[in-house]
Amino acid sequence: MKICHQREIPVVPQGGKTGLVGGSVAEDSGTLLLSLSRLNQIEDIDSTDFTVTVGAGVVLESLHQTLSEQDLHFPMHLGSEDSTQIGGLIATNTGGSHAFRYGMMQDLVLDLDVVLPDGRIWRGARAVTKDNSGFQLRKLFCGSEGRLGVITRAVLRLYPAARRAATALVAIPDIETMTDAGRIRRRDLGDFLMALEFFDDPILRLALKHIPDLRCPLEDAAGFYLLAEIATSHASLDPEEILTASLERVFETGRASDAVLAQSEAQRAEIWRLREELPEGTLREGRQLKHDISVPVSRIPEFMAKCAPGIETILPGARIWAFGHLGDGNIQLSVSPPFGQQAFAGQDDAINLAVYTAAESLSDSFAAEHGTGRSKPAVADRLRSNVERSLMESIAKAFSPEERMNPGVIV
Repeated sequence: MKICHQREIPVVPQGGKTGLVGGSVAEDSGTLLLSLSRLNQIEDIDSTDFTVTVGAGVVLESLHQTLSEQDLHFPMHLGSEDSTQIGGLIATNTGGSHAFRYGMMQDLVLDLDVVLPDGRIWRGARAVTKDNSGFQLRKLFCGSEGRLGVITRAVLRLYPAARRAATALVAIPDIETMTDAGRIRRRDLGDFLMALEFFDDPILRLALKHIPDLRCPLEDAAGFYLLAEIATSHASLDPEEILTASLERVFETGRASDAVLAQSEAQRAEIWRLREELPEGTLREGRQLKHDISVPVSRIPEFMAKCAPGIETILPGARIWAFGHLGDGNIQLSVSPPFGQQAFAGQDDAINLAVYTAAESLSDSFAAEHGTGRSKPAVADRLRSNVERSLMESIAKAFSPEERMNPGVIV
């Protein structure tokens, strides 16, 4: 980093290359791509303090496997965990399926080691929960997408591993009922609830169409599906009994038409595979526009009601697929061209703006967990205030006045 600073060479840090907004790609041939993959050591696991110290290149799945041997758990889960790296998760402040329970990556990071743009090293890996000795510098780097420096090492918060778990897939007639059913689940299941995911029937049909050996265990189709998982570290508690009681209440109130409770680890994996293969199903259908939206959970139906007509007006017959994290209101919304078309008839930007504007009117985030990267700074300039954008630019220039650290990302 010091050499690049002296020779005025732009640097783009690169992790597992699983990002969706172009944050780890170089636009200029004179840019140095800096891979962190060899910083892959799991250095220290502290079962007393419930922390782990890792290199930025540690793959998430590898960390999960190592921790499971010591009955510990790092509560970050996403479909790409077999290749995504810890440094990238921090740099994009990833959320994942358990964010509503444990928070985003910034809530799981206790401290960091970072190489700054000029080659200086900030060693902040203190491994303590409470530290109010000044600005929370680690929070600046969470979500900075490599714009402020290169994360090399992190101390992460751990939790006891679950000893027993239960997983269910529920068929729900419509989006309003689904949102209400999710509210009941959160109220009934409380601290046991680990994940609350949703997807619509059209995207499920795409996945079943394109992904070999994928099957849905439900007998009846519905407008939407709710995936709920609960777990406990208490061996004496029965999560299946708790989840079954909650399901019964959902059926009694008419909010569900069908449900299945996983009876084995294999069936649990089958249910989760349905959820995790949804993005691949849409990709195999052809060209699409992807959107990473976050709105208040209570306003998800309102967002969809605003969004769909706007897209239809711009491009009649456009197909919309939706899935995401019901627990925190994060919607992954994809738009495909009408049947028989391979492109969007030049309406790409108009469709994107319609989605972002619909969300903006509902106290949204147009970049819920994938970041801004190189694909969304223009959207941010349009939808965020000048004060907010100016503050971000000031922070970026404070770390790299020459703006050679991942230039073009965020601001």
